Amino acid sequence: MGSRSIMRWPQQVTTSLVEQLIRSEKDLEKAISIFDAATAEYCTGFHHDQNTFGLVIKRLLSANKFMTAEDMLDRMRREKCTITENILLSFLRAYARVHKPHEVVRVFRKMKEYECEPTVKSYVTVFSVLVDESQLKMAFNFYRYMRQMGIPTSVTSLNVLIKALCKSRGSLDSAFMIFREMPKRGHTPDSYTYGTLICGLCKAGRNLEARELLLEMEANGCSPSVVTYSLLVHGLCQTNKLDEALELLTEMKGKGIEPNVYTYSSLIDGLCKNGHSSQAMKLLDRMIRKCLVPNLITYSSLIHGFCSEGKVQDAVQILDRIKLQELKPDVGLYSKIINCFCDISKFQEAANFLDEMVLSGITPNRVTWGLHVRIHNRVVQGLCSESNINQAFQKYLSLRNRGISIEATTFESLVECSCDKEDFHKAAQIIDEMVVDGCIPDTKTWNRILDYFWDRGKVRKAAELMQSKLIEEFHSKI
Repeated sequence: MGSRSIMRWPQQVTTSLVEQLIRSEKDLEKAISIFDAATAEYCTGFHHDQNTFGLVIKRLLSANKFMTAEDMLDRMRREKCTITENILLSFLRAYARVHKPHEVVRVFRKMKEYECEPTVKSYVTVFSVLVDESQLKMAFNFYRYMRQMGIPTSVTSLNVLIKALCKSRGSLDSAFMIFREMPKRGHTPDSYTYGTLICGLCKAGRNLEARELLLEMEANGCSPSVVTYSLLVHGLCQTNKLDEALELLTEMKGKGIEPNVYTYSSLIDGLCKNGHSSQAMKLLDRMIRKCLVPNLITYSSLIHGFCSEGKVQDAVQILDRIKLQELKPDVGLYSKIINCFCDISKFQEAANFLDEMVLSGITPNRVTWGLHVRIHNRVVQGLCSESNINQAFQKYLSLRNRGISIEATTFESLVECSCDKEDFHKAAQIIDEMVVDGCIPDTKTWNRILDYFWDRGKVRKAAELMQSKLIEEFHSKI
């Protein structure tokens, strides 16, 4: 409303003026107000066309305002404004961006309802979205529908089909059959075709064939990109062929193809998984010298590698780098370091990192929740093994307050440690809470409690008193 009262419109409003005003307004709500004001009573004679409608729709889609954008489509139809394929393509791409393939198909099916005949571009867009989202059954059905509708094949559509077959289990050979048939149909495979097949071969562990295809690619005048090489490097690392992967890195440099973050990260991961974290660290330094910024995946590989080799201090240094780079480590990375400290019986350091993780607001997701529970329990048990009952008990209370499950072993460790420290109140509280949680103490735990009380004389005195009363009652009855 504010835009209508403040804005002064010229006597003649043009499409270019409205477009300019909408583009210059950063606030979406105000841009829509401008759109509405352009056809108000005091701007007589102006009607929105496909350009102004399309501009507003694209802005709505960029903001994920899908319902409002579709309302605009209906308004276009009511106002008898032509709905173009480009406008509907913007819907397909927007829904694809937020991973909603079923919505993509729905909008495609409505194209004729909007009196817009889809072209090859729309068909291939839908097909590509379904493949990218791994909706392979739908994708193959849609491809058959394309063929029934007489949509001609092209390098682009065949590339998508090859990608679908590479993703589908056991269909890699079918992908190669189509690849070999392409020249016969008048289509020349491009870099994307070769890259897709190389990726499929690497994932299937067929690295030798992937390397042969790389040579064929170059022989056919199709230059491999850094992406193609990186895919092959990654495949070799996944199958522990590190020497070949490193040779490929040298080959890339010889051809003037600079490795990217993905290339280095794949090599670092492969080296770390095979116990060569020191060599991986040298690659990280080389990567940084080339002004390539490591990502969380790169650092994660190094932390896992150092922890697997027991080099916990090196892992901590990598964690510090992550924080300096303002990346946020997840529960998995902290868990790896905490477990590594526990493995070498440094439970106090493990507890410190556990506190740091909690204070940083790093919370688990559905996948990492089990891991989260295990490391908390392990730290409490470790602190008990060091007879650090006060800190162990504080950690235990923290677990309860945050709804983290307490393992039976943790309860037992706390009871034993409390008894060792002659802290009856803590031992009694833990036993009570253990039973409330449905965790029945075992014989060892009960014996430990009874031994404690017997040693303190409390059970013994009660037993002696009970025995004395029973004897008196017996004699009185005689």
